[in-house]
Amino acid sequence: MENSFTLVTIFGLLFTLGNVGPQAEAARAFFVFGDSLVDNGNNNYLATTARADAYPYGIDYPTHRATGRFSNGLNIPDLISEQIGSEPTLPYLSPELNGQRLLIGANFASAGIGILNDTGVQFVNIIRIGEQLQYFRQYQQRVSALIGPEQTQRLVNEALILMTLGGNDFVNNYYLVPFSARSRQFALPDYVVYIISEYRKILLVKTCPLLVPYILLSPFIFIEEFIVLNYCPFNRFSKSR
Repeated sequence: MENSFTLVTIFGLLFTLGNVGPQAEAARAFFVFGDSLVDNGNNNYLATTARADAYPYGIDYPTHRATGRFSNGLNIPDLISEQIGSEPTLPYLSPELNGQRLLIGANFASAGIGILNDTGVQFVNIIRIGEQLQYFRQYQQRVSALIGPEQTQRLVNEALILMTLGGNDFVNNYYLVPFSARSRQFALPDYVVYIISEYRKILLVKTCPLLVPYILLSPFIFIEEFIVLNYCPFNRFSKSR
């Protein structure tokens, strides 16, 4: 099972990086949503235990210091930014994210979150996916004040979006403790089906009404699901409501 998951993860990363070439060359911005796999420092600004602000995190980063990334060096968004020839996105909560830096995009990810709202409750103060999407709306308002609504809509329409969710719903929920609430509620195969159905709601109910143009999803349990959701037919971003 572990080897299978590793293969799916490697496949997913290669699939993702392989699909940000021609489509992303003209992208004006890059937006990141998700958990610790893609968090690059938002949790450093929160009162939470889910932080990567100390050694050995960052030992292989160019500065050799912890940055808030849950990695010894670069993480997946950094690699994608390199692939599309862009600067790394800043955490949305960073005070440095202002002015022209807003036009590069933003990273809204927060370590510890999951698809389910009860995932990661032990970390107390984290930015759940619904809040990340609210911050995304706030981001658009900030950019609109900078370059105007029409240019903001164009920037978002041409952007690349990465969403990484799901791992914590198992590690920090279903398997968190023996006989956890979710493991008593669901047998594992049923839990997988439930998680996927909730992921679809996030994409179709919370995201599709915003009409995201192109979204890349991290590998999650089934390669088939990854491919299907990766090509959800989003094509335009609606005006601010």
